[in-house]
Amino acid sequence: MAAKIARQPNKIALLGSPTSAAAMSAGHEGAPGALRSAGLVDRLRSAGYEVTDLGDDPVQLFQIDEESPRARNVARVIQALEALKPRVEQALKSGALPLILSGDCSIALATIAGARRYFRHISMIYIDRDADLNIPATSPSGCVDGMVVSHVVGRGAAELVRFWGEPPLVREPDLALFGVARLDPAEQEVLDRTPLRRYLAADVQRLGPAAAAQVAIERIHGNGNEFILHLDVDVIDGFEATNYPGQGGLTLDQVREALAVFAKQKHLAAIEVTAYNPAKDPDGKGAKLIVDLLTEVLGERLKTLKAAAVPADVASAAPAGVSAESPAPAASSSLAQVPAVAPGQAWSSDMLETENESPGSDAGTPDGESTQTGVESDDTHSH
Repeated sequence: MAAKIARQPNKIALLGSPTSAAAMSAGHEGAPGALRSAGLVDRLRSAGYEVTDLGDDPVQLFQIDEESPRARNVARVIQALEALKPRVEQALKSGALPLILSGDCSIALATIAGARRYFRHISMIYIDRDADLNIPATSPSGCVDGMVVSHVVGRGAAELVRFWGEPPLVREPDLALFGVARLDPAEQEVLDRTPLRRYLAADVQRLGPAAAAQVAIERIHGNGNEFILHLDVDVIDGFEATNYPGQGGLTLDQVREALAVFAKQKHLAAIEVTAYNPAKDPDGKGAKLIVDLLTEVLGERLKTLKAAAVPADVASAAPAGVSAESPAPAASSSLAQVPAVAPGQAWSSDMLETENESPGSDAGTPDGESTQTGVESDDTHSH
């Protein structure tokens, strides 16, 4: 019998993956610490969340890798993924919403793989200025961060495609690119011949951010199945605290409006925030912007989920002394029983075994039903 996950809508598990291994320069690895220092935990608590900070994985730095010019630093990238994946599993098992802070977009592979420990099919909303659809053969720089979506859907460097034993991690029709404003010619060719969903920046602006976000959710079946929300902060027009900033594309208000729609979905399984570089943010304005953005959209999420869970007739019928807003008790151990992970330590998958659970088993959705889903552009960032 597979373990069921009882969602705790007022709980967030914060995980740091301090890595720049998949980028083309160091700096991104400082993102988790800088966002904590900017007050993220306190702000989320002030919005009504119980936040458990599970600490950081070991740091993985970018290094020049002339031996693998088409896919640089793959060994370090895999080390970062192997450290993060079991911690995502643990956070999900607790019923909290995992919020993963990282430098590299490559950590998406670990987030999805961790979620698939409990859900047979996972969808993804990938918000990024770049499509990240290169592969070693098409990338002049060899930057693995520009290949992430290809690896997720089963193409690219063999070591990363095989990170999940039965690729793809996400089927192409279950993954939506959102806000893309830079496309390499090779990436455009991929989009022309695949069923990947795509909502380019121009499409989002034409449809309106909220409407485009709602359509994207419906197309990837995220309104009925678990999905991962990926945010690369370089999608924000003029955001400079990142390695590859850009002009044009989505404004901060447009990103906020779309995120609000995505974050309110009850089937949101995890959020990852990537590409912030504190080395390019000497006055901390970039960190403050990200903290404000996350606090606002996650605060609205909590209000929406509470309102949906407590209709007036249910609230009035609650037994004396029992709040109808109280979340259901977790079917497994809560994060309160899980010690925070110190830098340099990581959870082992062996810790997750239970008497009634076996590795690779498919857990049901919170209501006990199995999760079933189906999946709809630079070598400048692309790396």
